[in-house]
This record gives sequence, structure tokens and C-alpha cells, in this order.
Amino acid sequence: MKKILIAHSPDADDIFMYYAIKFGWVNMDGVIFDNIALDIETLNVAALSGNYDIAAISFALYPHIKEQYAPLRTAVSFGEGYGPKLVKKKETKLKKNFKVALSGKYTTNAMLFRIAYPDARVTYMNFLEIEDAVISGKVDAGVLIHESILTYSDELETEREIWDIWQELAGKELPLPLGGMAIRRSIPLNKAIDYERTLTKAVDVARLHKERLSKMLIERDLVRVDAPTLAKYLELYANDDSISMNELQLKAVNKLYEIGYEHGFYETPLKIEDFLIPTQYATLRNS
Repeated sequence: MKKILIAHSPDADDIFMYYAIKFGWVNMDGVIFDNIALDIETLNVAALSGNYDIAAISFALYPHIKEQYAPLRTAVSFGEGYGPKLVKKKETKLKKNFKVALSGKYTTNAMLFRIAYPDARVTYMNFLEIEDAVISGKVDAGVLIHESILTYSDELETEREIWDIWQELAGKELPLPLGGMAIRRSIPLNKAIDYERTLTKAVDVARLHKERLSKMLIERDLVRVDAPTLAKYLELYANDDSISMNELQLKAVNKLYEIGYEHGFYETPLKIEDFLIPTQYATLRNS
């Protein structure tokens, strides 16, 4: 049996999209899947070193690893009128060079924030620490991600939505690309195609059995939120559009990379379609 380790974040959408495999509802002949949960920036940095065969990443990271990894079409999270939030303590005013906590250098929200606020003094920390850092005054503001956008303290208020920054930069109504999965290019193509199909089926099955799976995750203390918050959160980031990237989502990712290139975050422009796994290979191989 071949063992494949999938690295994903500990937030509820990644847990939800993977656990149909963990619970044995979806499997692949000859393969044992195992998982590890790490915060998103740890995963981004690990991908730079090629540590995992399959890993969750921020979309903004991908141009830095395009030679080593292919993006997967499945288990993707986009914002549609929502996304990470820049928050501060209530009744405070931010200076031009305010100190801000971000969840990691390679996250999508960090790139968009840095474009919008070039004078801000940035510090990076684990996303779970950002809310407390703002409340305690360690930083003037912070960008909340994952479940924190629904559960943050009433001591805080939203200064700006990253969605609004995205819309200003993108110039059109495109979903905000946040996170996805990537697979190591050294994996044989026929196997990579099978892995992507299996992961896609897992997300599809998770969606089909959302209520049952959500209940199991809560009963086993695998997520950090209660049932109503989980239901709301999954409709944001692990919805039917997470099963496989559509044309509008691909267009949005390309716009993200165009913006990043124009602002000096990437050395060369790229189109994500040029790096996806060529699934037609399986048909040609069997014809």
C-alpha cells in the first residue's frame, strides 16, 4: 500500500473537505491517505521546501512554487462578497504607519493588504494569535482569517474588508481567491490524476452529506466552532464551488497573479491553466 500524506490547515473548511477520506467514505485502491494539520503559513513555507506530496496553500504562494507543484482544481476556497477582515479596537483611529498583524508573508490577504497599505508596519504571527494581539495593544490592527471572521470579540470592529481591496484592484466582480491545494510534480502523472479525482470526490461527498459530517466533526471536537457557526462558515468557504474550480474562479486566480506581477510580488506573469494537471492524459493513455 502506498501511503500519501495530505497537509492541510486546521480550520473548519479544510477539515470538512478532507474528512470524508479520514472517515473512510472515500478511498483509493492501493493507497492509504494520512493527514497533518498545520497553520496556513507553515504550509506555505513547507511548500517552498517541497515537504509534502499534497498540501493546502494560499493562492498567492503558487507562483513561487510553480516548478515543483501543480495546483489542484479541488478543495478551493474563494470569497464572494466576504473574506479576511482588517480589524482594530473600537473607537480607535489608525495612523498611516499603523502596526498590523498578518497571518503570513505568503498568504493572499497579506499580498493584497501590503498593496493597499504600503506604509503599514507589518508583523507576522499565527492566525490564532492575531485577535488577542489587537485586543492587548501589541499591534494596532490585524487581519483575521478563517473562522475568526465570524467569531471575533465585540471589543473589535472592522476597519476594512480585504474583499473591498480585492474589488478595487481587480476592477470587476470576481471571487476572491484565498486557498487551494497543490501536488508535487514529481508524482507520476497518472497517479496525480487519480489523487486529484479522489480528493474531488471527497469534497463532493462531504457536501452531499454536510449535516452528518458536520455533526461528526463537532462530536469529535475536530473543529473550533459550534454547529450554527460551522454551518455558516462552510457555506462561505467549503461550498459547492469548492468541489472543482470553474471558469470564473480560474479567471479570478489569473487576475490575482496579474496584480501580484504588476506590484512586484512575482518575477514573471503566469496563467494558472498552464500549470493544472492535464487530466486528458488519462483518456489518451487508455484510448
